[in-house]
Amino acid sequence: MTSTHERPRVLTEVDGDVWRITLDRPETGNALDPLMAEELAAALRDRPASTRTVLLLGNGDRFCVGGDVRAFASVEDPGGYVGQLARDWHQVIRTLLYTPVPVVAGVQGAVAGAGVGLMGACDIVVCARSTKIRPAYGAIGYSPDGGSSWALTRALGAPRALELMLTNGALTAAEAHMFGLVARLVEDEEVHQAAISLAHAVAAGPVRAMVRTRALVRQAAVHTLDQQLDDEARMIAESAADPEGREGVRAFVEKRQPDFRGAG
Repeated sequence: MTSTHERPRVLTEVDGDVWRITLDRPETGNALDPLMAEELAAALRDRPASTRTVLLLGNGDRFCVGGDVRAFASVEDPGGYVGQLARDWHQVIRTLLYTPVPVVAGVQGAVAGAGVGLMGACDIVVCARSTKIRPAYGAIGYSPDGGSSWALTRALGAPRALELMLTNGALTAAEAHMFGLVARLVEDEEVHQAAISLAHAVAAGPVRAMVRTRALVRQAAVHTLDQQLDDEARMIAESAADPEGREGVRAFVEKRQPDFRGAG
């Protein structure tokens, strides 16, 4: 349970259609510890049903530097402590991956370690131009966790991901954008506002169709074309029968903007 003596690690806010979740441990670079894992999992589970997009931000100069290495150094059983923290964090990642609305993130400063996996589990990432993305595990003699090996391999391919991780390298924001790890680059001072604006724009769209689209995109790398075609046929039928699809078609025929928010 969360201690009443600890300052919250995660802040939440309903911003219209958007459920805003902000990592708020800026003095540590929003480093991950058990309390942050617990609070972030709760924030994702507690998303109000009225919200149509999740927006993930980090307060301070850095989005998330990964695990709290100072805590790792202070425990008597680092294997037990880090292993349990990884399992708890992986539940956060799984919850994020299967959140039933689109997920937008705004990242800045530094994204490292488990923060890379957190970013990689989001659907659309807006990135400040000066951001550095570093796996960082090799610097402390650890192997990856948090889905970071999945996110980097999916975006960069195995040879480039291995070179990055085995040499303790870093990606610039421009490289991350070129490889497809982040979707948009913006000026540093604009990153949070750009992410907020994007989250609201996404929330106005057909969010259930977007979630089906997300599933198709994630499956594409491991499915055969035949499997993908079967799933596309099933999901587009679901979308056509959905109130969102009915509203979208009506709006097209009537030459007006669709109202997906009111589509059930």
